[in-house]
Amino acid sequence: MKALIQRVSQAQVVVDGETTGAIDGGILLLLGVERDDSEADADKLLKKALNYRIFSDDDGKMNLNLQQVEGGLLVVSQFTLVADTRKGNRPGFSRGATPAEGERLYEYFVAQARISHSTVETGRFGADMKVSLLNDGPVTFMLES
Repeated sequence: MKALIQRVSQAQVVVDGETTGAIDGGILLLLGVERDDSEADADKLLKKALNYRIFSDDDGKMNLNLQQVEGGLLVVSQFTLVADTRKGNRPGFSRGATPAEGERLYEYFVAQARISHSTVETGRFGADMKVSLLNDGPVTFMLES
């Protein structure tokens, strides 16, 4: 399981002209589910994302996590994160979970996030989403379970 996290001043997801999720300051988390991922992988990745210290303290150092700054979390499914790009000019998706398993683990991840964190918004699994963000920094990290 992979999560590309971006520290944002704001972010939103629009599906068919409707905003499905939006946050002000916080983390935009793009989630990719791989074939052999499990709930344990989702739990580990969520814990890491919520506790990853990417927000500045009073001295301007990245010492604070999402929960400490009370920021929002916007979770968006991103199948292409698990693409194999090592060969050729076309991505391969053999490492990706099936759509049903990907959706199940995405929904599990979101449910666990809502238990652990106060402000959680989402995109819509499998939809054609328009994601906009204002990256703060820019600060972007790839996390893996």
